[in-house]
Amino acid sequence: MAQTALRKMGNSTGMILPKSILGEIGVTTGATMDLKVEDGRLIVTPIRVELRAGWEAGAAEVAAVEDKEAADWLGFANEGDADLTW
Repeated sequence: MAQTALRKMGNSTGMILPKSILGEIGVTTGATMDLKVEDGRLIVTPIRVELRAGWEAGAAEVAAVEDKEAADWLGFANEGDADLTW
């Protein structure tokens, strides 16, 4: 068991958690946590985000933008382009 004190942090109050406690629950600085109170006790639970969550939708969105940009570029012609052979 460890102890810590509540501290003033700007307009809020916070607590510093020892690195050993963070390690026991498998989180690091910056982790998002769920907070709830049960029977007068504060319960803090790490929010586990699935690795690469939302990646597929994000990649599809980027691909759609890139396709549109490529199509837009095809609409620009330079003088003499019709004479070029590839």
